[in-house]
Amino acid sequence: MKDKRILYVSSEVIPYLPETEISSMSFEAPRMVNNQGGQIRIFMPRFGNINERRHQLHEVIRLSGMNLVINDLDMPLIIKVASIPKERMQVYFIDNEDYFKRKATLTDEEGNLFPDNDERAIFFAKGVIETVKKLNWAPDIIHVNGWLSSLLPLYLRNYYGNEPLFNTAKIVTSVYNQDFEGTLDKDMQKKVLFDGLESDQVKHLKKPDYVNLMKIAVDNSDAAIIAGDNIPEELKKYLARLDKPVLEYKNREEFATAYQDFYMNKVLS
Repeated sequence: MKDKRILYVSSEVIPYLPETEISSMSFEAPRMVNNQGGQIRIFMPRFGNINERRHQLHEVIRLSGMNLVINDLDMPLIIKVASIPKERMQVYFIDNEDYFKRKATLTDEEGNLFPDNDERAIFFAKGVIETVKKLNWAPDIIHVNGWLSSLLPLYLRNYYGNEPLFNTAKIVTSVYNQDFEGTLDKDMQKKVLFDGLESDQVKHLKKPDYVNLMKIAVDNSDAAIIAGDNIPEELKKYLARLDKPVLEYKNREEFATAYQDFYMNKVLS
C-alpha cells in the first residue's frame, strides 16, 4: 500500500460517533493503509451531536465558502478538520447549518428518518468531491461507506465525469447490514435529475429505499465489499450478478490482509 492514495468517505467514523460496524471499519481500514505507508484522507458529515470542542474541530477557511446547488437552492459548504489522537490521521467534516446542525445523525428521537436525508446525501456527495478538488489531491481509490455516502459514486461518474483529478480513480463501495425502514423523500429522483443526470442513471431512485441506494452505489463503482455478515438477500443476489470484483465478508480480525490484497490485486490491477 506504500504511497497509494485512498479517499475514505463515510457516514460515520470513530471516535467522533459511537462504535458501529461502519464507524469501526471507517477507522480501521484507513489506519491499516496509513500504517502500511499509504496516504489517506477521511471525509464524514459534521453531525450536530459531534462534540467540536472535545474533538478539537476547526474550520478550514480556505476550503469553506462555496455554495452547492441542491434542488435549485444555494447551500453554503463549510469544511472543518480534526486529527484522530495518536493516529496521525486527519478527518475532514462536511458541514452546513441547515443540514447538519441538529443534535442527531440520521433519525429523530423516535427513530424516524429526517425528511431531508435525501438532500443531505446529495450535499455530502458534492461537498466531498468539491473539497477534494480544492485540495488538488488525486486518489487512487475512493472507498465509500454507509448509505448517506451512496450517491458519491453516481455523482463522480456522471456529474463530475469529466473532472481530470478523478480520471484514474477506482471506486469501492462497502455494503453493510445497517439499513433503514421505508424510503427517503419520494421526490429524490427529481432532485438528482435537476443536476442534469439521465433518467436511466437514476432509475433505482424511483423508490429510494436502502437496497436501491446501495444498488446505485455499486452500479457506479469498480468493485464492492460485503462488509456486513447479514446484508439483505436482494443485495446479496444483486452483488452475485455483478461483473466486477466483490470481496466476501471478513471480520475485523481478518480484514487487513484481505483488504490489502483486494485493493492491490483486484481494484487497481
